[in-house]
Amino acid sequence: MGLPDPPELGAAALPAGTFEGKAVVVTGGGTGLGKAMAVEFARLGARIAILSRSEEHRAAGIAAVEAAGSKAIGVETDIRQADAVTRAFEAVEAAFGLPEVLINNAAGNFPVPAEDMSPNAWRAVVEIVLNGTFHCSREFARRSLAADRPGSILNIGASYAWTGGPGFAHSAAAKAGVKNLTETLAVEWAPYGIRVNCLVPGLFPHDDEAAAIRSVPERRKNDGARSPAQRVGYPHELGWAATFLCSPYANFISGHTLVVDGANWQRRSMLMPEFVPIREQLGKGPFEP
Repeated sequence: MGLPDPPELGAAALPAGTFEGKAVVVTGGGTGLGKAMAVEFARLGARIAILSRSEEHRAAGIAAVEAAGSKAIGVETDIRQADAVTRAFEAVEAAFGLPEVLINNAAGNFPVPAEDMSPNAWRAVVEIVLNGTFHCSREFARRSLAADRPGSILNIGASYAWTGGPGFAHSAAAKAGVKNLTETLAVEWAPYGIRVNCLVPGLFPHDDEAAAIRSVPERRKNDGARSPAQRVGYPHELGWAATFLCSPYANFISGHTLVVDGANWQRRSMLMPEFVPIREQLGKGPFEP
């Protein structure tokens, strides 16, 4: 039977108007799970600022937020660059006022054996996932501190921050850093009313998945059967978790990492399946220097 399906898309997990008049910044909010979270904040009255390098992605996010009945702006931003992040927040503040919520969702990822990974590939993912999360969090906090205003930061993590991620050494290491950063900043900034939490999605298939992820052998094949829940997640379920963690109803929750994956990451087999090296899983031949 598995876990029951959630209420239908469009149902409210929080009271109407929970984020009325508040500005929410979502990095990478124009596609996939970032867009799903942006839409749920919009349904609750938030005005959404979508930070992305891609004009196409920004436009898609704005359209989704407006379809949900709220206002949105897109700001071209490379979160790897601290100066670009500062300029983006200036644009958000000029349009919507001081943001009260930041969702650090932007990420980069692709499967590759560690021995094949170039220094540039490592650097690209770590700079987006870890450095970008820090740059945006720091900018958000500095503005909140200067204005003596509370706020909420939600980082997006991954379960392999705990377990390691063979085939994804760059992303797994960066996400482990994000989890630690969440816990560190939560303690540093709690005295000033700024909460910092982390949200870890499980299997949430969506049409915006990167080609490199979609190409992983067996991807999306019987995904539901791979989870104790016997199903995958619906993107709006992650949106509900995000809105709760950033809402006034979670004001005493900070430094926490919430996993939304139907208990999948805790799954263990009594007898582990035969081990297949990552190179073979990815369909690669022997290593050649």
